[in-house]
Amino acid sequence: MATVLLPLPDRDFDVTEVAVPWRVLTDAGHRVVFATEQGGHQPAADPRLLTGVLFGQLGAASQPKAFYASLEHDDAFRAPLAWGTLDPAAYDALLLPGGHAPGMRQYLGSEVLQAKVAEFWSLGRPVAAICHGVLVLARTLDPATGRSVLAGERTTCLPKYLERTAYWLTAWRLGRYYRTYPAYVQDEVCAALDRIEQFERGPVELSKRGTASDDGPAFVVRSGRYLSARWPGDAYLFAKTLVDLLA
Repeated sequence: MATVLLPLPDRDFDVTEVAVPWRVLTDAGHRVVFATEQGGHQPAADPRLLTGVLFGQLGAASQPKAFYASLEHDDAFRAPLAWGTLDPAAYDALLLPGGHAPGMRQYLGSEVLQAKVAEFWSLGRPVAAICHGVLVLARTLDPATGRSVLAGERTTCLPKYLERTAYWLTAWRLGRYYRTYPAYVQDEVCAALDRIEQFERGPVELSKRGTASDDGPAFVVRSGRYLSARWPGDAYLFAKTLVDLLA
């Protein structure tokens, strides 16, 4: 059994990108440990993804929402650890989920969390990041080089076309809800790489999502012990691939 560390903000993380990996990992016999900035209090997913972003659409699918309902009763989720108290060496893998709503900035921009991520990265153990979660790694510097820990890795992340399309579809009602930062996620991640060719966008997909039984629409990139994925539609394949890495 492996112990997987899953840091989170206090609010606004993506339902699918947390609940699906939690379910797949625990069903495979692994333990998931959660951590927030201060610890001790149960975090909360982006509520729009539970009720529907716009006119009941664009939210999480029914199965991930059911997983999240179960997750809310998990003791480790209800009483997360604090980022600053973490001992990275105590964990076998690190999983960095995403989300785009404003509360995610607490997690995406934390220097405390980045310091812990840098420590974990140096251990050479599996690291998995999905969607905006890849930004945490892009912003985490290797103390030995002063460059991003992703500099030499192949990676994907939330593609610019997906982030831009979601914004265009909803800005008239929700403003910048889908634009977490002025820069697109893809642009910031690519700027952290040695070569632009290390970035892999994956097939263009605007609506179809992978499921527990169908990985056809999903896409992940594995670069040694590092695993990345684009968006909630990749969550099942992402989680299953992480289980394979842990094996």
